[in-house]
Parts: sequence; C-alpha cells; structure tokens
Amino acid sequence: MARPARPEPKVFLSDKVTRAGLDSYRQTYFAHATTESVLGEKSASYLEDPRAATRAVEVLGEPQIFVILRDPVQRAVSNWRFSTDNRLEERPLETALRESMLRERPWDPGATSVSPYAYLERGRYVNYLRPWFAVFPTDLHVYFLSDLAGDASVIADVYERLGVDPAFRPGDRDQPVNQSQEQAPVLPADLLDSMAEYYAASDAALTQLLGRALPWCDGTRGGTRE
Repeated sequence: MARPARPEPKVFLSDKVTRAGLDSYRQTYFAHATTESVLGEKSASYLEDPRAATRAVEVLGEPQIFVILRDPVQRAVSNWRFSTDNRLEERPLETALRESMLRERPWDPGATSVSPYAYLERGRYVNYLRPWFAVFPTDLHVYFLSDLAGDASVIADVYERLGVDPAFRPGDRDQPVNQSQEQAPVLPADLLDSMAEYYAASDAALTQLLGRALPWCDGTRGGTRE
C-alpha cells in the first residue's frame, strides 16, 4: 500500500499528481515496493470528489476501484469519534447528530480535506457513488463492511478481482489499528427513527443502483436504542 498510510495519501484530490504523471506517483508513494504484484492506496476522501476519479484515470489508466460501505449510522458515530478525538468537535454525540440532520456545520477547508462535521450527509452514499460509476462502470466494486468482516468468500472475491491468490490473507502486521474499542453508543429511539427516515430515500436509490439489498436495512440501525 502507498505510504504514508496515515495520514492517507489523498493524492488524487489535487491536479498536482496528474501533471507529474505515473512515474512520479510510483516513486513518491511506492518507493518501498519490491516484488509485490499489486499496488494500492486508500483515501476515504476520494469518494467525495468526482474529479478524483478522472484524475485516477489520467494517471493510472484502468485501475480497479474498491469501495467499502458500512451502516450510515455506525459511520456517523465513527466520524463523530474521529472528530472528537482530533479536537475538531466539542458537541455531545446526540447533539451533533441532531444538528447534522438540519444543517452542516461550517468548517475550515485549509485544516481538513473534507468536512469533519458531515456526519449524516456523508452516509447518503448513492450521491457520491454515481459520479464514480460514470467513470468506472465495470471497474468499481462495492462491498459491505459487515460482509467483509463475516464472510470469507467475500474476502476471496476481493483478492480474485485483484488477480492474486484468493486464499491469501494478510498477516497481523497488516491489520487495521484504528478500530474503536468502545461500546456502541446508546441512542434515543426517536433519534434512530429520524435517522432511518433521513436515509430512506438514499438507501432505496442505493439498493437500486447496486442491485442488491443493503445489510443495514433489515429493521435495525447502528447504535443501541434506549
């Protein structure tokens, strides 16, 4: 994977790498690579910038694009934890979520690549995926985090699409270290109901776009009800 991994490379958020070209991209972010058969990078901010898709094409040609989606409510809580841990947010979770349904809090683009406060809006995935599908109609692969975590055949499918041994599994040193160890928050029932309504149209459109059911639309949402 590209280095640095933390913070994320975010190279395709700028026209600079496009102008520099492929050789510069490889030398800058993959100088540590040796005999690996596949090179990759992960930057969550790309999904919010349609131009990142066209920049990737201009530099990489025909890359494989993988998108991992999770329950939007769980994602919102995780986003709030990140913003709080990084001293970008001082509002309690419930307050931040309720206000996020009404309006997005102003933010400083010079401090972060995307808004640290778009807790709920960012979970309307279909709005962000459509521009990427327009650029990568056959090479964009969408997976659900819950499937990746609980179904070995889904992991095998990922590696097969990458052209490597489907039986490959990363070692412990490659496992993510930024997973929260905190318990799921207890959220009021009315807030969870409001968020379900907030996401209803988006989730329905996403189901149609992907042609399959969403694992979080099974009658429960992220978080625990009071």
